[in-house]
Amino acid sequence: MLTALARTATRRPLTVMLLWGLFLLLGFGLGTGVFARLSDNVPEVPGTESESAARYLDEMDPAGSSITGVVAGTPVADAGLRAEVERAVADVRKVAGVAAVPDPYATPGMIAEDGHALIVPVTLEGGLDDDAEERTLDAAAERIREIEAPDVHVSGGPLLGLQMGERAAQDVKNAELISLPVVLALLLVVFGGLRSALLPLVVAVSGIAGAFLALFLFSEVTDISVYAIQVTTMLGLGLAVDYALLMLVRFREERRTTEDVVEAVHRTVAAAGRTVLFSGLTVAVSLTGLLVFPSVFLRSMGLAVAAVVVIDMLAALTLLPALLARFGGRIPPAKSPGNGEEEGRFFARVARFAARRKMAVLAVVVPVLLVLALPVAGMSIVVGDARQLPADSEARQLQDTVAAHFPPGTGVSPVVVVAKPGTDAATADRIRALAPGATTRELPGGGAVIEIRPPGEADGAEATALVERVREMRGDAPVEVTGTAARLVDFRQMLAERAPWAALTVLAGIVLLLFAFTGSVLLPLRTVVTTLLSLAAALGVVVWVFQDGHLAGLLGAEGLGALSLTAPPLIVAIAFGLAMDYELFILARMREARLRSGDDREAVVTGLSRSGRVVTCAALLLAVVFAAFMTGGFSPILQIGLGLTLAVLIDATVVRMLLVPATMALLGRHAWWAPAPLRRVHDRFGLREEQTELPREKVPSGV
Repeated sequence: MLTALARTATRRPLTVMLLWGLFLLLGFGLGTGVFARLSDNVPEVPGTESESAARYLDEMDPAGSSITGVVAGTPVADAGLRAEVERAVADVRKVAGVAAVPDPYATPGMIAEDGHALIVPVTLEGGLDDDAEERTLDAAAERIREIEAPDVHVSGGPLLGLQMGERAAQDVKNAELISLPVVLALLLVVFGGLRSALLPLVVAVSGIAGAFLALFLFSEVTDISVYAIQVTTMLGLGLAVDYALLMLVRFREERRTTEDVVEAVHRTVAAAGRTVLFSGLTVAVSLTGLLVFPSVFLRSMGLAVAAVVVIDMLAALTLLPALLARFGGRIPPAKSPGNGEEEGRFFARVARFAARRKMAVLAVVVPVLLVLALPVAGMSIVVGDARQLPADSEARQLQDTVAAHFPPGTGVSPVVVVAKPGTDAATADRIRALAPGATTRELPGGGAVIEIRPPGEADGAEATALVERVREMRGDAPVEVTGTAARLVDFRQMLAERAPWAALTVLAGIVLLLFAFTGSVLLPLRTVVTTLLSLAAALGVVVWVFQDGHLAGLLGAEGLGALSLTAPPLIVAIAFGLAMDYELFILARMREARLRSGDDREAVVTGLSRSGRVVTCAALLLAVVFAAFMTGGFSPILQIGLGLTLAVLIDATVVRMLLVPATMALLGRHAWWAPAPLRRVHDRFGLREEQTELPREKVPSGV
């Protein structure tokens, strides 16, 4: 298959480039339409109690969504301001699609006790389609913003999702403007020529276009989170550069032994192309763990990111060979290993040191990684609110203004208890007594809705404890709980129940792929253990920074007491896949060296010396991409960006340069061991680099 791809790409390079050019236009044309379809409704999990109760409410008492306006910064009792607010309220009531706008001056609780702020809640009609709802939101919000006061902000409900989507689009644009020039500069340093440096960027831009197009197509059948744009774009850009870098380094090596550019491309695809293929498959398999969860958000993210990985892989295996066939003759070959290639000698010395002092390396590195991982034990997740946005965003300014002028809990989403027909009065009374100020409204058919305002945040500890208390005390009564806190409780339970199955799915897939790649049963297990160490260390630092608040200010963030529920599963899934990426880069070279020499210890040293520079450069480039997405100020993306940046850097340096040679030396020749039946299976079905294989009699036993 790889040979056929290479020959097609080199035989008709202009056709291949034209097809990818059309794909690029489609991605940046049609694909960018996904920005208008982003959703912030992350925590919903089909089949849970909170989702069932919400669906029942929609059927029995369909109500529209609501937004909130706040006017502050001046005495609201001023006659001129009051007249202006009343005119605005009257105008908003006339907007098509608006169901109700209470008079803030006549409604209790709408004016702050200090007299310097008031709230204007707007409720929309139920049953509006997306276009009608958006028109209503725009008209109502714009009219409220016309009120002349020092501070006027409008957000909440679906408007919050739209504002997050706009912020996501702006953050992606800024991150690309920052990362692409930096990546180009680093590639110039790595290759020493503009042509070589530009080729990975061409593949990377194709990956970004693929990210947009994949998300747009998925948005036709499912909700796409506001976080999806940044996550898929950063991964699409980073992996494209990684794969292109690996292929270019191999191409320059092949050019040392042949002046025929097309032949060098064929050899490159036959050797490094297989590593790219397996790498793409392992990253995609790592993300299939997200499909085990019933959460629409996690499933859609898993599918979208896996699709982007496949697009990057195809670009590296088709577009890049076509570009090399057309322009590769002007790319200089790599230096000969005997001409003082310092990078190779440096990584060889590091590998020999780690192999020679294997017990000392393990005794130092493993405890350090475990210490960094300790905060994970206290990790907590929340749905989050506007506080996750930067301070200059309108949604954040509205929430800060309300918090500054109104009592705690004002505007906080309530715990919603649905008492279906047949609920006895005593149970309903006990539920109402759980917190002061509970309100009740009747539903058609004899049911009722009890809304309880938690004392803290909508998804805080008090709110989730309230949900669990209601569920404990309801007995056999037909009572269900929904709302933000209930969704969080159900989301946490879903993670706890499905995480072991997700992990088992991913590990089984990774072990099978690595066995097919190496022919060993011990190498996959060693790889999983060392990868989990680096992953836990990176996640521990994220908890220490964003949950506990240490050094968060340096990133323009603050400690929120918990992580966004989107961050941990995405960090774990994506970082695990990237770690497999670098593992395969190294194992491919180690296996080549072992096939040539039969010396297990030297194979480790040679493999690391020949792959260390590629892995380090790839990790640095990927870290630049991830770090660029930390400039936007959106807390969940900051968390994901920091987690992935640390995971990549720790894995590519400490783990791959020290732990890998140390553990390989500890295992010795047994590292490549497999039982005889499995070895025969691998001999028949396993895949390997065609250009580096030796005659059968020269292959060491056990391969």
